[in-house]
Amino acid sequence: MAKRARASTLPPPFLKRVWMDSAAEEVDPDFSNYPFDLPIYANGDFEIVFDKPVTILVGENGSGKSTLLEALAAVAGFSDGGGGRGHAPVGRSSLSANDGGDLAAHLRSAWLPKVGNGFFFRAETFFSLLRYIDESGSRWGGHLHRSHGEGFLSFFEQRTAEQGLYIFDEPESALSPDRQFDFLRLLRRLQREGMAQIIMATHSPILMALPDADLRQIDANGIHPTVLEDTSHYRIYKEFMLYPHLTVEAMIE
Repeated sequence: MAKRARASTLPPPFLKRVWMDSAAEEVDPDFSNYPFDLPIYANGDFEIVFDKPVTILVGENGSGKSTLLEALAAVAGFSDGGGGRGHAPVGRSSLSANDGGDLAAHLRSAWLPKVGNGFFFRAETFFSLLRYIDESGSRWGGHLHRSHGEGFLSFFEQRTAEQGLYIFDEPESALSPDRQFDFLRLLRRLQREGMAQIIMATHSPILMALPDADLRQIDANGIHPTVLEDTSHYRIYKEFMLYPHLTVEAMIE
């Protein structure tokens, strides 16, 4: 039986830097096609440095957040369809593109240390994967008798007890607003324990507000630091909370 890798005493972030290397593959990326035509990859000039244990990516649909997370998962050795090491993309549509894998082929990474444990949460495949884990008799099983939100939280409370890299693509899709605060408490605990690195993409201002997280905006200008109050998500939710009926009328007319 293979021995489980020892946990490092070095604190997160473990994945320090990811950058594009156009010469990484024999075939150069086609910058006229997705995802290489996105502004963040223009001319192969892409780099992201991770300075904190938790990095949160925000941006509109189509900005490339999910594809970037898929690529980071592939770089870490996970399936870009969701799951951890050794997990097939259970339930992934046969029509799903391989954009994350294509991007990952042109990326290079720097780690200190390189960690192999972790998980990639992808909403469209997570609960199919959870069913597979439950039915396989894995030590991570036993979650499907709960609601989706409870199953999600229960699984990650157990899974994140081990040192690793955890990637979340829009986890709010499985969580009510109340459960999002439960998830924030989990993330806060992970920050304080210093055992996990989290990279997350979200549309939820609640999750964006995690203290001490590194908030990054992806837009036409590339990828850059931002603060909660400067995001369009925060501004539109604030407007709605202040003037719900007027805001809805203005938006739908």
